[in-house]
Amino acid sequence: MEGEAKVEGVYTLEEETIEESDDDLEFEEVVEEDDEDLDDEEDLETAMKTILKKDGPAGAFPAHVEKKAEVQRRPEVIDDFIRNFLISKSMTKTLEAFQTEWYELQQKGKLSDEDVAVVPDLYLRNRQLDGIIQQLRKDLEKAQEVAEKAKNTWDKLRKERDFHRMHHKRVVQEKNKLVVDIKRLKKHYSHFEPTLKELQHKYEVAMKEKMLMRLERDKLSHKVESLERTVKADVPKRSLPSPNQSGGKSQDKKISMTHAETNKENANEDSVLPPDDRENPFLDSEFDPPKVENMSLRKTFKAHGAAVSNICVHPRKPILGTCSDDGTWRMYSIPNGDLIMSGDGHKDWVSGMDFHPRGTHAVTGSGDGTVKIWSFSSASCTSTLRDHTQAVWSVAYHDLGDFVVSASMDHTAKLWDTATGRCQQTFRGHVDSVNHVTFQPFSNNICTASGDKTVSLWDSRSGLCIQTFYGHLNSVTCAAFSLRGDTIASSDADGVVKIWDVRMVAEREEIITGDYPVNQCHIDRSGSNIACACDDGFVRV
Repeated sequence: MEGEAKVEGVYTLEEETIEESDDDLEFEEVVEEDDEDLDDEEDLETAMKTILKKDGPAGAFPAHVEKKAEVQRRPEVIDDFIRNFLISKSMTKTLEAFQTEWYELQQKGKLSDEDVAVVPDLYLRNRQLDGIIQQLRKDLEKAQEVAEKAKNTWDKLRKERDFHRMHHKRVVQEKNKLVVDIKRLKKHYSHFEPTLKELQHKYEVAMKEKMLMRLERDKLSHKVESLERTVKADVPKRSLPSPNQSGGKSQDKKISMTHAETNKENANEDSVLPPDDRENPFLDSEFDPPKVENMSLRKTFKAHGAAVSNICVHPRKPILGTCSDDGTWRMYSIPNGDLIMSGDGHKDWVSGMDFHPRGTHAVTGSGDGTVKIWSFSSASCTSTLRDHTQAVWSVAYHDLGDFVVSASMDHTAKLWDTATGRCQQTFRGHVDSVNHVTFQPFSNNICTASGDKTVSLWDSRSGLCIQTFYGHLNSVTCAAFSLRGDTIASSDADGVVKIWDVRMVAEREEIITGDYPVNQCHIDRSGSNIACACDDGFVRV
């Protein structure tokens, strides 16, 4: 036992050669990571990010690519193909017979593998083409329906076109016929035009002569009355001779010559304004206000060929005076609107007109800067006043008829003597155009409305401004007195009308007529209503 143990304990050394491995192992150098990247509480997401940072085959993970689901169309077997075909054709009885016989043959084993094989592609393609053909047939039917509707619409439109074309031809024929008739009528009535003009001229001449005869009659009547009073005053104890006596004619001739000489002497002397105001007969009078609700349009007539700039009413007769931008003034009877007299002498538009208190004369102001006085008895211009340097906007007569006042664009108003035609006073003080002027009733004071937004009251004897009324915010277009003379109404380009108390020199009331300028305003004789002519074509009361 011991010998065996010794034998087993003998060891021999042999030389062994280590061959190189065929695997060619590759070793990578481990990169030391920063301690900052390693966190004590490292989660799965952080670990994944750390792994993905590494490049190379050892640390790379294949990206997860989502595969789209695809539907593979498997070909049908023969029996399914036949069933689907019969179902599509609604052949239910044939389908039942086919299934019964097919399953019977299948149970008996009489069907070979070729009989239950899939349907060849040709049949499937034919079925697809059959479906396409059916769809095309449906589309064709729809297209045929649309084409039929379009054809019907086209036929309808063509009929309407033919109808309208025929109607248009008929209208053109009627139009041509009417044109021919109108030309024939114009040619026919052109022969009457000279006759109508002649008749119109004769009518105007007759009306003018009629008016002149009336004026002459009134003038002679006043002259006879004055002569009778003069004769009675000169010869109180002697009776007047009869018209048949020879001495009557010589005495009348002598009296008329005396008056003519007196008028001739007075014509060379300037008239003098009365030292005191006249007593106003309407101061204590009361008039009922007009019923505005009953006012209505009574007559419309064409007075001028251009815009009418101003109107005035005759003091004694129902006559209306008008002046226009056509450079003329005219007189019409109211309410008939018959032309009585017309005047043409200004070189520019006529802006203002006023009648003499006795109704024998008229005064007009024009854009040519002149003021003209017209005599109705002679039907001519008796005086032309030329001291203004710019257009004259407004004119007015004194209540005695011896003086005329005018307002001009040259910032002044002037007082004229109607007997001599000389300017007796010039009123200066406005810094803009004087748009309107008027006399205070039965007084020597005048009132002016100016573009400098003020209304002024002047003493015509001294030429000084008595009072100025402030309050308008735009150019003042007109100023009008009440019949008593204690109230002034003024209008401006903003559509505002202000009522002023002359005695208190204060604004009494303000009236807003609208958004349009007020061109003229006038107070009725009761003093309770104001008529305003506005720029929008309306007269507001």
